[in-house]
Amino acid sequence: MRIMRGAPGARVLAFGGYQPAGVVTNDDLAKTIDTNDEWIQSRVGIKERRVAGPEETDIDIAVQAGGKALAASGLSADEIDLVVVATCTLEAQIPNAAARVAHRLGIDSPGAFDVNAACAGFCYALAAAGDAVRAGSATNVLVVGTEKLSQWVDWTDRATCVIFADGAGAAVVGPSETPGIGPVVWGSAGDKSDAIIVRDRDSFLHQEGQTVFRWATTALHPVARQACERAGVDPSELAAFVPHQANLRIIEAIARKIGADKAVIAKDIVLAGNTSAASIPLALSRMIERGEVQSGGLALLLGFGAGLTYAGQVIEIP
Repeated sequence: MRIMRGAPGARVLAFGGYQPAGVVTNDDLAKTIDTNDEWIQSRVGIKERRVAGPEETDIDIAVQAGGKALAASGLSADEIDLVVVATCTLEAQIPNAAARVAHRLGIDSPGAFDVNAACAGFCYALAAAGDAVRAGSATNVLVVGTEKLSQWVDWTDRATCVIFADGAGAAVVGPSETPGIGPVVWGSAGDKSDAIIVRDRDSFLHQEGQTVFRWATTALHPVARQACERAGVDPSELAAFVPHQANLRIIEAIARKIGADKAVIAKDIVLAGNTSAASIPLALSRMIERGEVQSGGLALLLGFGAGLTYAGQVIEIP
């Protein structure tokens, strides 16, 4: 039996992001539920969020983000041999999203599978893609995080409808002579699985906000530090810290605890809301577009959410 040998390393070649056109402001929400702009911003840091139209699916927005990442990578569709989609909001579990996204992008006969680790899903999928490239199971991988959370949210529930939104972010991963994606640190806290849950196909998303907040602000900064340690990077060397865009207070608390004083902190949540598995690649793609981070810098990614699951790794910014 032969053992496949892949590239010495793997790296992200490009990012791409997509947001639906529909904008829902805090003032819009205040017209239908008991809330206001000050209350929302003080608790979660969100000013507005994007919501897809009724005919726009999570596959549609995944294709938009994936197409942008593919174009930015300089690769053609026939050079992609694996597609991984991270999502937790499909209307139906069969067929998977990855095969459909690949087909619509003209990627012929790739390996295709979905990952459901909720808001940590992109980091899980990115780790799998990097491992596949290094092991020789794939040469170039398209990784997409896509969510249409608006179809799973009760828009009369103030605890959730002010937070969640729709969007997609994508990355193309390819071979590298040197490491461009650091070792992943991942895990779960299944004893808290009821903290974020959709109980059945007839239910909306339910979240125990205080439980999640306490867990995120106490349990995750050691994970972030460990991801830096495994990559051989001190937090002071980071050019960017891109955590899951869950809550601005959580983002700022973790950043402060890991000592990423020189890093640009992603705060896409302010204008994008919480887009679950899409939030990290969407935020980083926008940071790159705005020129806030430079190619070759190091970014710490940290995903966390329902499960409860978490994952983090350091990457080189393309």
